[in-house]
Amino acid sequence: MTVSNPSVIAQVYAFIIGACFGSFLNVCIVRWPRERSIIRPPSRCPQCGNQLAWFENVPILSWVALRGRCRCCDEPISVMYPLVELVVACGWLLAVHHYGFTFTAIRIAIFGTTLLGVAMTDAKHYLIPDGFTLFGLVFALVTSVVAFFRGETLVFASPYNALVGACAGAGMIAIVGWIGEVATKREAMGLGDVTLMAFVGAALGPTRALITVFLGATLGAIAFAVVVIPITLLRRGQVREQTELALGSTPFEAPLVPFGVFLAPAALLTLFWGDALLAWLTRA
Repeated sequence: MTVSNPSVIAQVYAFIIGACFGSFLNVCIVRWPRERSIIRPPSRCPQCGNQLAWFENVPILSWVALRGRCRCCDEPISVMYPLVELVVACGWLLAVHHYGFTFTAIRIAIFGTTLLGVAMTDAKHYLIPDGFTLFGLVFALVTSVVAFFRGETLVFASPYNALVGACAGAGMIAIVGWIGEVATKREAMGLGDVTLMAFVGAALGPTRALITVFLGATLGAIAFAVVVIPITLLRRGQVREQTELALGSTPFEAPLVPFGVFLAPAALLTLFWGDALLAWLTRA
């Protein structure tokens, strides 16, 4: 289902709403890993503790107007705040541009927003908060029923497939984690990855949930081989240790890789191109 040429006003509204959701996502990213409420206290400067006025909380614009610094203590404000707001705003805009101001577009926008929060918290804290995954799971299951009665089930899973997909996604990642733990003799997959794949499976259904795990593992393996290991070795100054590693005399303990960082984009890619990927794999 594609709705062509949504009005400019609808797209502007989508961008503004997305920026507001991005601002709220920033709060979740900062507070949930620290097990703090996302409601109270109100937003404040992390450096001086000054409570932000309403005009300091306008998404994107406030950061630009303040030139990236706190109005009271003049300490820098991370550029990640406006970047997250901008990325989410653009995601909402693209969803509405392609699907119109429809229930499907809203589901896609919230799905992508939640996955961004998952990826960022896992990358920074090696943690996937339940706030993201449990919300996503409930949202996916409830909206699958609503979409079924609205006749908008083209992109996401039907109610039955959502239930099966939640079980398949969680079960698959749990099995992968168990195999990894046996092979590496340490924890390879956290509970957050399991609840994440329950959420993803509920949104995509069982087949695309399995594709997400495969694609996420592929992305993770590439990043591990191309980025993680070389950077780790360089930081340790391991010219000598690299030689020892090649000779097999020094065991190398691989650094931990936050799998949610790769499962999140894999889920988004699978949402749109999972069926095409499956068709290509079956022909190969």
